[in-house]
Amino acid sequence: MPWMLLLLASLFEIGWTIGLKYSEGFTRPGASAITVLLMAASLLFLGLALRDLPLGSSYAIWTGIGTLGATIAGILLFGEAASLQRLLCIGLILAGVFGLKFAHV
Repeated sequence: MPWMLLLLASLFEIGWTIGLKYSEGFTRPGASAITVLLMAASLLFLGLALRDLPLGSSYAIWTGIGTLGATIAGILLFGEAASLQRLLCIGLILAGVFGLKFAHV
């Protein structure tokens, strides 16, 4: 269950990072409100997961999944570069996330 909470926290993190882009520096009220709600949800689920999971690994996984999701969203939604070097580095982050997860099973 704590791993599912951490996954939910990570998904909400992806949501709020995308929301930051759509909020245009918190100048768009609707997008800003959604972003803040997603931030709160992300922190809530992270906090719940931390009751049972180690802090360092959990934080690294949370930010790693968030980084992966935000990068993929940037490529798909905002036309950001998808160079081979960038994709390889994203793959390394993904490998680290899985490595940390399986190191604590």
